[in-house]
Amino acid sequence: MSVHVKFETPNEVAEKIYEMIQANTSGKMKKGSNEVTKAAERGNAAFIIMAEDVNPSELLAHIPLICGEKKIPFGYVPSQEFLAKECGMPNGTRTASVAILEVSKSAQEKFNEVVELVNNLSE
Repeated sequence: MSVHVKFETPNEVAEKIYEMIQANTSGKMKKGSNEVTKAAERGNAAFIIMAEDVNPSELLAHIPLICGEKKIPFGYVPSQEFLAKECGMPNGTRTASVAILEVSKSAQEKFNEVVELVNNLSE
């Protein structure tokens, strides 16, 4: 496991995280480690997603610590490129992390399911 990965995420949970991102069409998001760090430090994030394939992994090592301090749930997905695609970024781009700031009404059910799943994984 990479330095920033605090627990293993089964493929089924990663798929649920991707589905939550897709369903969160009207919710606000921040993309990239700098923006995600700011959102976490300010306590503005409802949920943070990090890619497992980040190199160097130290780029995201501080984010789980901030999330723990601020009680922000977080999860992992396997791919930066796929994470960027799910967030509506152009093909071929990558993002190491995403912060969901607002959960749209259409995504609330998926959001609750994902938070429960990752809380069970991180215990």
